[in-house]
Amino acid sequence: MSKPKGSGRGSATSRGRRSRPVVIQRRPVPWGTVAAVLAVLVFAGGVFGYAWIQSADQAAKDEALAQWTPSETNKDPSAQIAGVQRQEYKGGKHVEATQRVAYEQTPPAGGAHDGFWAACNGVVYPKPVRSENFVHSLEHGAVWITYNPEQIKGDQLEKLSARVQGQQYLALSPFPGLDKPVSLQSWGHQLKVDSVEDERIEQFIRSLRRNQYTHPENGASCDTMGAGRFDPDNPPPFDPAPPGPGAVAAREPAEGEQPDPPTTSAGR
Repeated sequence: MSKPKGSGRGSATSRGRRSRPVVIQRRPVPWGTVAAVLAVLVFAGGVFGYAWIQSADQAAKDEALAQWTPSETNKDPSAQIAGVQRQEYKGGKHVEATQRVAYEQTPPAGGAHDGFWAACNGVVYPKPVRSENFVHSLEHGAVWITYNPEQIKGDQLEKLSARVQGQQYLALSPFPGLDKPVSLQSWGHQLKVDSVEDERIEQFIRSLRRNQYTHPENGASCDTMGAGRFDPDNPPPFDPAPPGPGAVAAREPAEGEQPDPPTTSAGR
């Protein structure tokens, strides 16, 4: 009798093979790579978050200062700043290096001036400088910041200097006898404050530096003229004495206006 198909050792072997459990080998999780990727993502998120915060802060600052930006509809934003004194002056009236001007304000903020302007391209002058040269700088659109050297020194002076150093159409100098710690001058404008932290300092600068609507010579230079004209390393000295009876008037009085007597405080 013949054996049935599929019987015998071969069939048993086949069944044994089919019944063995399948072993799946799992690869270990690359925790080092995962940690590295997470670290990169966290770092990138931190950088992005910091940049976003900085950008948002700057946007908020710019928005807050937008009202101090001159425009066709807001020609003199400084009119909104408390404490700013304004006076009309015509430009172009020059005096010789040996002449004095009887200015109406201390420090002066406009009027007759020397033919050579003081360098106002971010210069921080360590010593007082002749006012007549600085007034010419104001005519060009500069803001001249002065301080009382008896009151502003150390960290306060460093903060004030940092605002000016290397900034076009800005200049800083001490002004002996100043009646306030800090005074800012632009053509026809003046603001005196008690602290270098006063927010009106930035508002004044924003409103009036190179403001084409408020100074006579828009686009005029603030660069150094050099030796023989005005040398910022050896500028004309400050004269603390009153200007005297032979001084040139700062401006011609308007029709029917009585000229103001010149002030006798130092710095003319």
